[in-house]
Amino acid sequence: MGRLLVAIVVVALIFGISGAAYQLFETEQAIITQFGKPVGEPVTDPGLHFKIPLIRKVHRFDKRFLEWDGKANQLPTKDKRFIWADTYARWRITDPLLFFQRLQNERGAQSRLDDILDGETRNAIANHDLVELVRTSNRTPEHDQSLSEGSSDDLAPIKDGREAIRLVILAAAQTRTQDLGIEILDVQFKRINYVEEVQEKVYDRMIAERRRIADRFRSEGEGESARIRGELERDLKQIESEAFKTAEEIKGQADAEATSIYAAAYDRSADSRRFYEFLKSMETLEQTASPETSILLSTEGELYRFLKGSGP
Repeated sequence: MGRLLVAIVVVALIFGISGAAYQLFETEQAIITQFGKPVGEPVTDPGLHFKIPLIRKVHRFDKRFLEWDGKANQLPTKDKRFIWADTYARWRITDPLLFFQRLQNERGAQSRLDDILDGETRNAIANHDLVELVRTSNRTPEHDQSLSEGSSDDLAPIKDGREAIRLVILAAAQTRTQDLGIEILDVQFKRINYVEEVQEKVYDRMIAERRRIADRFRSEGEGESARIRGELERDLKQIESEAFKTAEEIKGQADAEATSIYAAAYDRSADSRRFYEFLKSMETLEQTASPETSILLSTEGELYRFLKGSGP
């Protein structure tokens, strides 16, 4: 009986010590509650700590930067343009006791941030034109060579810009979370886009503009092609004309030289003239007859006289 009592006491001591000690990591902070009500100061130092077992409970909270990722919402701008705005933020728990009293846990904090950040984003977008949301500065745009002459691609000046609007949302959200034990560290626009109906109109306008530019380039290309072909034909005709002129000059010179040679040969002795006449007659025969041709020659013709004279 004594041993059983000792064992019970030992087990109770073990459970009591284990229930009284708790450990906090570097990334944690905690508050202690007794019957649901906070007691003492928040515990922010890492290491081993103690509490009254059974009646006191440890509530742990993250000390790191936490993420809030909002849902894309369809919002109207000041100039009545409907857009999809998708935002995200980073926050942290600065006062765990106040955080526990007002929000209980991270789930409650996320729900409260949905209301605050979505609301401030809606207000900021509704107070600014679309051009203020998509641009950050009054920069000078580069000239687009694809635009037709006389068109202007200058951007309309803006007053605030997206960065200034983001800071307005951040400042307003920080003011509204001061009594919640949390701090909004940063707010950013993840994406801003037209709603689907407007997107189709914008895309159609972009396609029409690109087609207009393509047609202009195509027209300019066809004109340049016609100019090049015209120059090519002109140069070709000039070359052909000069070549024909040169050929005729060479042919004339050759005919003159041949005539001179024929005249010189004819002016020589009778034997030379007879040989010349023989050669010319043979050339004539070669050009007018073939091996299958039958020829009737007159005995009084020059060709018969040459052929007869060449026999044995």
